[in-house]
Amino acid sequence: MKKKNVKIDNNAIDTVEMFTALDELEKENGINKEELMKSIEQALVLAYNKNYGTEEGNVDIVLDKTDGQMHIYQKREVVKKVEDEQKEIKLTDARKIKSDYEIGDIVQIEIMPKSFGRIAAQTAKQVITQKIREMSRDVIFNEFEQKKGEIVTGLIQKADKNSVVLDLGKVEAIMPLKEQVPTESYSVNDKLKTCIVSVEKGFKGSTQIVVSRANVLFVKNLFKIEIPEIYEGLIEIKSISREAGSRSKVAVYSANPNIDPVGSCVGQKGIRIQNIINELRGEKIDVIEWNEDPAKFIAAALLPAEVLAIDTKEDEKFAEVIVADDQLSLAIGKAGQNVKLAARLTGWKIDIKSESQFRKIIEEAQMAESEMPEGEMTEEPSNDEEKIQENNE
Repeated sequence: MKKKNVKIDNNAIDTVEMFTALDELEKENGINKEELMKSIEQALVLAYNKNYGTEEGNVDIVLDKTDGQMHIYQKREVVKKVEDEQKEIKLTDARKIKSDYEIGDIVQIEIMPKSFGRIAAQTAKQVITQKIREMSRDVIFNEFEQKKGEIVTGLIQKADKNSVVLDLGKVEAIMPLKEQVPTESYSVNDKLKTCIVSVEKGFKGSTQIVVSRANVLFVKNLFKIEIPEIYEGLIEIKSISREAGSRSKVAVYSANPNIDPVGSCVGQKGIRIQNIINELRGEKIDVIEWNEDPAKFIAAALLPAEVLAIDTKEDEKFAEVIVADDQLSLAIGKAGQNVKLAARLTGWKIDIKSESQFRKIIEEAQMAESEMPEGEMTEEPSNDEEKIQENNE
């Protein structure tokens, strides 16, 4: 952030130049002029009390908002007999200032010690410098706090196995190891897109920003940038699950029946989704249409595997899924990745069985029933089990 150097005369406050500088600070950097003036006034009072031995509350100093002139007012109580000239004034003298003063009233008398101009100038300069520093930090904090979740581009200043430091222009940001993508490498002086996941106030009010490329927010905001319909609110991202650097699943929905949410995200000849994949350095992305019917949504979430039947238990948020034998490994995925991502995307626990596994379970259950002693009651298969059998037949 640019800092304005306010030139102040050694013997008096150059009010015109100071006010011009304050106006520029407010215009260019968003630093509140009135708040800064109030801080200067408070500091001038403290400086006056220290140098002239006056008590707290006995002096007011005001900077005129129109011409910037400094006015010092000493407070004196109206009394019959003066014992302390710094705090008291005779009734007869007070009535020379204003005729209706009475005993006990407080009179404000404007004074200007000759030597205070130099002290005031130095104090104002110190306060302005300090406040500019403090308020500039607040401006930066507020600016980036509002950008939380958004994508920013920074220049890599430092990169090692533990963290990456990026220059965002006004401030530096850090990308710790857990926010990095395991399959990516980062080099100094490279430009890098990240999303802001955290903005905190650190030591002495400095702004500490944490950015990420591994967070699902990064994928979400890439979709907002590349897909106009998402940015405009015509398509909604319902949920995202991700294994950074490997695969993401994104569930999208549109209330407009004329909009194909999946097709819009993929784009003509896949150009839109390819731009996102390129930024993610080859990470695979499955775009899925969200459905309020859990069975349909779960089936879509397990793509590219094809589902034969699903039995859902709403109260437990549990789904038993049946797939063809040749689809089992595809449905589960390498190291269980596909089913894990589907479970995170839908918020359901998912148990996958192949068609032959399911038939074997049914056969074993039927055999167990046939071997039971004659006359012993057996449980009838549930409607859900009958439904799954019918679907598989």
